[in-house]
Amino acid sequence: MNDMRVVDRAVDAQDLKIDAKNVDVFYGTTHAIKGVNVEIQDKTVTAFIGPSGCGKSTFLRCLNRMNDTIDICRVTGDIRLEGEDIYHAKVDPVQLRAKVGMVFQKPNPFPKSIYDNVAYGPRIHGLAGNKADLDEIVEKSLKRAALWNEVKDRLDAPGTGLSGGQQQRLCIARAVATGPEVLLMDEPCSALDPIATAQVEELIDELRSRFSVVIVTHSMQQAARVSQKTAFFHLGELVEYDDTTQIFTNPKDPRTESYITGRIG
Repeated sequence: MNDMRVVDRAVDAQDLKIDAKNVDVFYGTTHAIKGVNVEIQDKTVTAFIGPSGCGKSTFLRCLNRMNDTIDICRVTGDIRLEGEDIYHAKVDPVQLRAKVGMVFQKPNPFPKSIYDNVAYGPRIHGLAGNKADLDEIVEKSLKRAALWNEVKDRLDAPGTGLSGGQQQRLCIARAVATGPEVLLMDEPCSALDPIATAQVEELIDELRSRFSVVIVTHSMQQAARVSQKTAFFHLGELVEYDDTTQIFTNPKDPRTESYITGRIG
């Protein structure tokens, strides 16, 4: 029996993608994130839920150092991607963001062609040796984003001319084109209609076969549909983190239960 438990722990360690310990975030004197500890698994969708302003997007942006772009923001603690300290002085944030891609709340395609939107990252990171390599990356990324069949005959058309749902899938294609290990999504469906939302949710489920996906969502129903792990944030604290079914059916913390049942939020 003891051997079994040792094996389980070894498997968990092997599946661990991001390990965050004692993470605090300050905006000037405001203490926005307080002592967060979380282990994010590989090939899993992890949802961050909680009321508006609870810190879930702030913490998400710690995972690819997007908070570095805010002058008054200070992050302390330890965040490791496959054992590597992402805040170490030798880590280049630009290279880190190729490994930890991000999709934002509002679709934000570049004012370029569909092809150039997807090719942008591979070009700046030198991932394609020639035009044929780049063509292959663009096609593969658009297929992974379930967009290829809709745009393959108009790759030279502007990305901004696509519908909202297509633009968001283009942004997902752009994020996966650099071959990331983790995909962060900050409320990726909040600007989309129900049909486009369903398409993106289906896509998220497919993407987890290749990536660790972390999604911030204001929709508990969406978290329940797409994720295997859920973290509940409240007032800058990580209150509870567990399997999604556990969080939604039998939460351990009364604050989680109050949020799930609609008493706080």
